[in-house]
Amino acid sequence: MATSETRTFLAIYLNDHLAGAAAGVELARRTAHARRNSADAERLERLAEDIAADRGALLAILRSLEMPVRRYKSVATWAAEKAARLKLNGRLRSRSPLSDLVELEALRLAVEGKAAGWRTLLSLVDREPALDVEKLRTLLERAEAQITVLEELRVKTVEEVFGDRTVRAATVTTP
Repeated sequence: MATSETRTFLAIYLNDHLAGAAAGVELARRTAHARRNSADAERLERLAEDIAADRGALLAILRSLEMPVRRYKSVATWAAEKAARLKLNGRLRSRSPLSDLVELEALRLAVEGKAAGWRTLLSLVDREPALDVEKLRTLLERAEAQITVLEELRVKTVEEVFGDRTVRAATVTTP
């Protein structure tokens, strides 16, 4: 069993991830909505649903560990995600294709962070018996699948925004 201090740190850590998840859900939904008429609409909608479900799983983990949910963190992060929409994107009156790319990259980073969180929790299962190893492994596998989808969509969007030549140059590995 973890000490009082380490459980306090774990509660803070999980609430920080929960706050990030709130922003991630908003971003995933906005990205899916913005591309609702694209060939990728179904994949993005499914991704947004999965990201929302992962946030729900994190809430359930907090409850199973009998840790408080600090909603003010989620509200602050939600507001920051809304403010991030105000960034300059090369167009004043319409959505820029660059917005799609930046949003996909931000989602990829968020999902990478979520996967790291699941790995952290997996490393703590011996100290926190309420953690469900199989559920955490499933969540980690889903995050890894989401990363794959986001990378495929990112590469496709780079091609759409900058053209094929740039993508080939960017994906060439250097020694």
